[in-house]
Amino acid sequence: MPTQGNAGLSRFLPFGLAASLAAMLYLRYQAPSARQGKARRAALIDNISAAIINIDSQQIILHANRAAASLFGSTPGAMNGMPLGHYILRDLRNLGRHGGEGPFSDIRQELRLAGRRATDYTLTGRRGDGTLFPLEGALSGMQEGELGLYTILVRDISARKQVHEQLARSFSQLRDLSNALQTIREEERRHIARELHDDLGQLLATLRVDLTLVQQHADMTPALQKLLLGMDGLLVTAISSLRRIAGNLRPRALDEGGLYFALQKLRQDFLLRQTVHFDLLADEAELVLDDIRSTAVYRIVQEALTNIARHAEASHITIALHRIDSSLSITIQDDGKGIADQDMEKAASLGLLGMRERVWGLNGTIQIGADSELPGTRIDILLPVYTEAVAVE
Repeated sequence: MPTQGNAGLSRFLPFGLAASLAAMLYLRYQAPSARQGKARRAALIDNISAAIINIDSQQIILHANRAAASLFGSTPGAMNGMPLGHYILRDLRNLGRHGGEGPFSDIRQELRLAGRRATDYTLTGRRGDGTLFPLEGALSGMQEGELGLYTILVRDISARKQVHEQLARSFSQLRDLSNALQTIREEERRHIARELHDDLGQLLATLRVDLTLVQQHADMTPALQKLLLGMDGLLVTAISSLRRIAGNLRPRALDEGGLYFALQKLRQDFLLRQTVHFDLLADEAELVLDDIRSTAVYRIVQEALTNIARHAEASHITIALHRIDSSLSITIQDDGKGIADQDMEKAASLGLLGMRERVWGLNGTIQIGADSELPGTRIDILLPVYTEAVAVE
């Protein structure tokens, strides 16, 4: 009676258990007579709705059931005796590199493969008319006497692959839309801030100058003088509020001095509201970026400081920015109470989501979580930066 040896199961993809079950059924229904046993096994496999192929150690098809033949656009008789590589290709990129080898150069080694993600597929099927399609497959092996017998269970995943591709395109389009909206919003902020500063700010400044001239009039009564002093105070307050609002919309330091000075101003304003130790470690020469990246970095740091002020209860903040080859590394560290993993996935965590979208929109990477050695929260960002070549005339 055949004995099962090396019951290794290759989980190419999620349904390796089904292949193992098919192999056990294969053994269970063997009859004392080899001919009767072979006929029973073939009948059993033919009536299974899953596509099953039995091969030997040379990857020659011993038997393909009707479901497998239908999957590959062939017949069981036509598939029997054919090389497995005629119907299943391991990887299109490897075609022609290994001569006539099948999809598994070493089938025993393949039996030990594991750990693939469920969204991956490692096999490509070829139908009788030559069309190719993605396959999900599982492989199990047994030893019958001196012969190695293998059972392959395959499934067409064309529809699932198409869904994955559609989802990937949707995610890409949503990300492009998010980036476009971010750009539009920044342009609107820049425009409104300029209008407030240049037009309304100029009007208020002119009005205050006129008010000063009125105060210098000779026949000024004490009551009128008091009224004008109050009006002057209100004008000063209005001008300060206008500058604050315009600065929140678009920091002038970002346009006038660049990212380094804008971050310094952001640090100074933060220290006016919070009693913390704040280290900003950066080199001005390394922060010469284009407007899109300068704005994105500024907004990311601004959002991080807002979260720290609201939730962290930190006493020490360190923000470090430096170049690594053609990338900008940003590290934001606080010694506050930290952030839980479940909090980072909350739908209401729009600040963190906005930071991620800004980073991903620039093809960067971001990691948010607890520091392995220090208390609090650590944010690590790596943004690719590009230096435009200067044309020499």
